[in-house]
Amino acid sequence: MSKQASNDSSFTRDRIKVKSNRLVDKVREIIEEGNARRIIIRKEGRTVMEFPLSVGVGGATAAIVLAPTLAAVGAFAALVSEVEVVIERPVDDADAPNSASPDA
Repeated sequence: MSKQASNDSSFTRDRIKVKSNRLVDKVREIIEEGNARRIIIRKEGRTVMEFPLSVGVGGATAAIVLAPTLAAVGAFAALVSEVEVVIERPVDDADAPNSASPDA
């Protein structure tokens, strides 16, 4: 698994390479963390699946609501060997490049 992050003013994107047998578990893990805004699944640079996540809805509630999406991810995982998962998260104020330091 490799991870790469890119920044924009309002969100960060983490890119993770995932083997097909770990895809559903990884997506479920991201959903349960509750801090992701959107998940994008790409194969060979092309977006195959993309779905938004509700901000503030995490844990088991999100996993239940997104059960049909997880079923679709599982069906897709059966057809591929490796994909790239892009996780879009909002930027925390503490992580923002223009935030003032406490020493200032």
